[in-house]
Amino acid sequence: MTSVLAGATMSLDGYIADASHGGFEYLFQWYGSGDVETPTANPDMTMRTSAASARHLREHTERTGALVVGRRLFDMTGGWGGRHPMDVPVVVVTHSVPDGWPRESDSFVFVTDGIESAVDRAKALAGSKDVGVNGGTIAAQVLRAGLLDEVHVDLVPVLLGDGIPLFAELADAPVQLEGPTRVVEGVGVTHLAYRVRRAG
Repeated sequence: MTSVLAGATMSLDGYIADASHGGFEYLFQWYGSGDVETPTANPDMTMRTSAASARHLREHTERTGALVVGRRLFDMTGGWGGRHPMDVPVVVVTHSVPDGWPRESDSFVFVTDGIESAVDRAKALAGSKDVGVNGGTIAAQVLRAGLLDEVHVDLVPVLLGDGIPLFAELADAPVQLEGPTRVVEGVGVTHLAYRVRRAG
C-alpha cells in the first residue's frame, strides 16, 4: 500500500526555512558531516554523512516512488536542473505550468487542480512505493485533506529564531501523532518518524 509521507529538516525551535531566511545553511550541514558517501542522481550532490544517516537516506530513497512539492520549492531549486536528486518523478502543485516546461515528462508533472489531484497522480507514479511530500505549505494541505500518513523530521541542533514554521496555521489543530515510530541518531541530526493518528 502506498503511504504519503511529509518530510522536513527542522531546527530545534521548530522552523524550516528557505534561502531567503537567515540560517538556511545550518539546516543541511549534516549532509557533509561524515565519511559515508551517499550519491544522488545529481553527480554534484554526493552527500557525506554519518553511517546512521547514510543508512537512513538509502532506506528513505528506496521506499520513495514519487514526490509532491510546491511551485515555490520547484522555482527555488531551478527544477533541480531537470531531475530531482532522488531520481523519482516530482508532481508540482501550481496555478500554472512554468514557461519552458512540458506539463508532463518522466521527471516532472505539473498539477493545477489541487492537492488531492496531485497526491492521486503521485500515487499512480509511485506504484507500490511511498509518496514523499515536502514540508511546509504543501504538507499542511495534504494533512488538512486527510491524506497524510506519516511525518518525518530531520531535527538539527540549531535555533534559527525565524523562518517558516512546520505545519503553520493548521485550522484543525491540534493533530495528534503516534510515536516516534523511528529514531535514528546521526551526526548533527536526529531522524524522527511519526504516524498521523486518524480521527474517529
